[in-house]
Amino acid sequence: MKVMIRRSPEGLSIYVPKKDLEEPIVESERETLWGGWIRIGNGWVLDLPEMASDTSLPITINARKRGEDGDGR
Repeated sequence: MKVMIRRSPEGLSIYVPKKDLEEPIVESERETLWGGWIRIGNGWVLDLPEMASDTSLPITINARKRGEDGDGR
């Protein structure tokens, strides 16, 4: 799914246009975000693509939502 990640005064947030959903990123597998998973405020876990650690924000990317239990199974 297409998502936009941006930096706000409160921290990183994600916007999902098809759901008209904006949530803070509350946890991430990797400090640089890219190539790992993130957890957003509503509990969803999304896998992000590999990208350079200095990728500038805001950016629109394709992310993959994991299963409802959050482990991808």
